[in-house]
This record gives sequence, structure tokens and C-alpha cells, in this order.
Amino acid sequence: MPARKSTPARKSTQARKSTQAATSKTLTHIDERGAARMVDVGAKAVTERRATARGMLLVSSETLALVRDGRTPKGDVLASARLAGIMAAKKTSELIPLAHPLPITHASVEVTIESTGIAIEATVATTAQTGVEMEALTAVAVAGLTLYDMLKAIERGARLTDVRLVAKSGGRSGEYRAQ
Repeated sequence: MPARKSTPARKSTQARKSTQAATSKTLTHIDERGAARMVDVGAKAVTERRATARGMLLVSSETLALVRDGRTPKGDVLASARLAGIMAAKKTSELIPLAHPLPITHASVEVTIESTGIAIEATVATTAQTGVEMEALTAVAVAGLTLYDMLKAIERGARLTDVRLVAKSGGRSGEYRAQ
């Protein structure tokens, strides 16, 4: 009996609109030949820019209790994660190949124990010609990886999830708030 060919599922109306919107914009990090490039921001106005990103490290209630009570083998994991996130925001252009080095004027990382894990929120600001979305996202990711590193002896199955931009302001594109 011959194998049946699978047919692709039809995209929902929302998915089609999202795909159309994404394809109507141009990719700024690609030149006319399709090669990667750093965007020239020299002609852009210097403005105040701010971005906030969030993520979550999912862990068990037992691990949360150890963190809450300060009984983890590697010490204060929350303080270490905050510092790692701030350091990562400052090093983003060294980690993300086409990110611009920026004069960061503010970087904060908050870690909060919640019922399902440890919530991470980073806010980064600058006065520059390009935004700090990548710096905020990098801060969240590295803070989450630091938490994982410090808790892996207790819970190898911890999962860093939902790293996303939740807000940005400044620049030509203006305000953005995730829904």
C-alpha cells in the first residue's frame, strides 16, 4: 500500500495576517545581496529608549522552597542572577553579532518567586540612535541561565521559558506593549 502524502494544514486567518505583515517589512540586517550586515544608524536621531523583557524559570515547589529559604548549595541564587543579567545587558554587542554597542544608562533585573517558578524581568535604557530590546532580552536569558546553573544540582529539569519583549519606547517606531 503506498504511503499517504500529508497535506499541510491550512493557516488560520490570524496566522496568514501575521505572516503577511512579517513579509511586508524589510529585513534591516540583510544587504541587497542577502548578506548579513550591521545596520547603519548614523543618520538616526539620538533619543531616549527603554525596553523591558520577561521570562520564567519553571521549577518544582520543592526547589522554590529551597530558594525562598536560602538553602540552595550555591548560595543566594537570586542575587547572582540579577548581577549576571545586568552584566549581560552591558555585553550584548559582544554576544549578538549585529547588535550595536550602546551607552546603557540604566539596567535592572528583578527576580521574583512565583507559584510555578522564578519570574525574571529586565529593563534597560539608553540615550542613543538604536534601541535596547536585545539588551533587555539578553539580560533575561542570562539571568535565567544563571539560575539554571545554580539550581541544576537540585533540579536538572528546570526550564527557561517565555523569554520575550513586553515593552519598548523611544525611536522612530515609538511605543510597543505586548498583549
